[in-house]
Amino acid sequence: MFPGVREWEPEPDRPLWVQVYEIIRGRIEAGVYRPRHPVPSLEQLTQEFGIARNTARKVLNRLQSDGLVRKVPSLGTFVVPRDDRDRDGREGEGAG
Repeated sequence: MFPGVREWEPEPDRPLWVQVYEIIRGRIEAGVYRPRHPVPSLEQLTQEFGIARNTARKVLNRLQSDGLVRKVPSLGTFVVPRDDRDRDGREGEGAG
């Protein structure tokens, strides 16, 4: 797993995508996933969290809509540097 990152235990009363979104967002904010570096792919998210591809896709789409990541066709999904997020005015929007 990741040093300093707790193991995931799904909460039955909350949507899975929200739980995974919060974990990935936390990793971005903690610097586990560094600016301009990739976040896990759909396949990696499905394997790590035991979720469906559609659920993983929803997580990545929400991260992108919140300005935390940017999708680059054929290359992957990359963390947007904090300075770029601040300029876009999206920093601080929550998951729900």
